[in-house]
Amino acid sequence: MAELTEELSQVKGEEPAVPKKKDVRVHPNPAPAGKAPLDVPTGTPTVIVDDLHIVYRVYGAATDAEKGNAVNALTRILKRQGRPQMKEVHAVKGVSFVAYHGDAIGIVGRNGSGKSTLLRAIAGLLPPHAGAVYTDGQPSLLGVNAALMRELTGERNIVLGCYAMGMTPAEVRDKYQEIVDFSGIDEFVQLPMSTYSSGMGARLRFAISSAKTHDVLLIDEALATGDREFRKKSEKRIRQIRESAGTVFLVAHDLRVIEETCNRVIWLHKGKIKMDGDPKEVLAAYNKG
Repeated sequence: MAELTEELSQVKGEEPAVPKKKDVRVHPNPAPAGKAPLDVPTGTPTVIVDDLHIVYRVYGAATDAEKGNAVNALTRILKRQGRPQMKEVHAVKGVSFVAYHGDAIGIVGRNGSGKSTLLRAIAGLLPPHAGAVYTDGQPSLLGVNAALMRELTGERNIVLGCYAMGMTPAEVRDKYQEIVDFSGIDEFVQLPMSTYSSGMGARLRFAISSAKTHDVLLIDEALATGDREFRKKSEKRIRQIRESAGTVFLVAHDLRVIEETCNRVIWLHKGKIKMDGDPKEVLAAYNKG
């Protein structure tokens, strides 16, 4: 803790961070005059999902005759029976698509359609039952339940979170106040996160994770708990990430946020892609369906 306290004092110091040169990528087919450059990806694939299948195994409650005891266990072994009440849930069924640098892809669908499961598979947190996921760079998943240490103050979580993303002390020092201002937690930064509301915690998580440009940023309902002002700032930050040639996946039930932020929408239905394309067309079909 003493080392962390010393690092915190350095973060608040006046020493300026050395700016890095921006990595500029040029789209092989520039957008025509009058069209926003962010309306098209930069041409290089960042995520390839190839016939992906994700299967969960769910164990339910056993009956009295199937409860775990030596006799029943021996009977199942002799009869070559598996564990009782085991069910397989096929959450993602043969999903295939390619995402590119500069893409902001919204994923919509009813509850249970496989949206969060797909993001977790792209992030490498769920192994494919079949098919594969290929990524250029390390995907970073941001969700409402993204792990920060509730016992530590917001200040220390900012420092630790930035270090976990591979930022240097100079970069943390340069980004610290920006993260505090963006999250809007103000003086609460000195208090433990256990005292934060769910909205404050979600804002701080997004502010930390978006402080660094990611190759692939996956956002799962992390903006749902923010107020109107924070959502506008978040939309602007997502556009900045796209401009830096990153790729963003956004799961949100607020279709307005997806329409205003994303250049492409994937509609998942019962684990399959029902539609993939222009946000207005896909969202119009989704609302009708």
